[in-house]
Amino acid sequence: MGYRVREAEQRKRVEYHHCPLNTTNILSERSLLEARQNASPGCGRSPFASGVRAVTVNNQRRQYTIRVPNNYSPSRPYKLIFAFHWVGGTMNDVSSGGTDRELWSYYGMQRTAGESAILVAPQGINNGWANNGGEDIQFVDAMIKDIESQLCVNQRQRFSLGFSYGGSMSYSIACSRAKDFRGVAVISGGQLSGCSGGNDPIAYLGIHGISDGTLNVGGGRGLRDRFVKNNGCQQGQNAPEPNRGSGIHVKTNYNNCKAGYPVSWIAFDGGHWPGAVDNGPESGAKSWVPGEIWSFFNQAQLQ
Repeated sequence: MGYRVREAEQRKRVEYHHCPLNTTNILSERSLLEARQNASPGCGRSPFASGVRAVTVNNQRRQYTIRVPNNYSPSRPYKLIFAFHWVGGTMNDVSSGGTDRELWSYYGMQRTAGESAILVAPQGINNGWANNGGEDIQFVDAMIKDIESQLCVNQRQRFSLGFSYGGSMSYSIACSRAKDFRGVAVISGGQLSGCSGGNDPIAYLGIHGISDGTLNVGGGRGLRDRFVKNNGCQQGQNAPEPNRGSGIHVKTNYNNCKAGYPVSWIAFDGGHWPGAVDNGPESGAKSWVPGEIWSFFNQAQLQ
């Protein structure tokens, strides 16, 4: 009987020794460990509900809309994604998704992220992001403090995106808060909200229409090139763009960037649009933009 037990134990050891290495599980466990190491003070606490919240910045009441995942767990550190509205837009425009509703809510992040991220739509002063004296960056700081004091956030998984003025605000965050945010996606943006600092690396995705008559694509290239340099990517790399009338988009992933700091550029045949569609009219519900942004934010080297 003792011999059979020893034989069985030996067989188990042999089988374990020859078991193929499951790298997927190892990576998942590593990501989970890192998430717990970077967990916010709100982990383990009773959460607040989705809805409109307010913070005070420079004696001014500022508001934002937040969506907490339906299956929220206070022990799981979540991604935190800020989505900034365009000039004249509102936090409700972003959070509601407009006529496309949940398909375009938070620029499509609600659909693509599922229930894996906390989503935030801030409200700009006078429906814009002038960021006078850094007041909107201070607003971002205040929102993070408010959110992370009660919700469980992976503090290494903060992201920002926006269209037009909202893209400009995300670019400003990339400049001044690169050490606090993991990455940004700038859709048809410009340098409208300032760029304090602007010397640190951050994962950067730029999306721009080649026929943009509001914020020229040349300006978008300039925003991109700052982080091509900051991230140590191959400068001068050819980034092909589609021909007018082609109806397509072309993506370039820059080479030789610092590990964990990718730069991608997507130029599309179109104008000042947030929800470009290949060979078709603009449509948030049908656009390839949300999928590209989520894929960029969710790539392995950013986790």
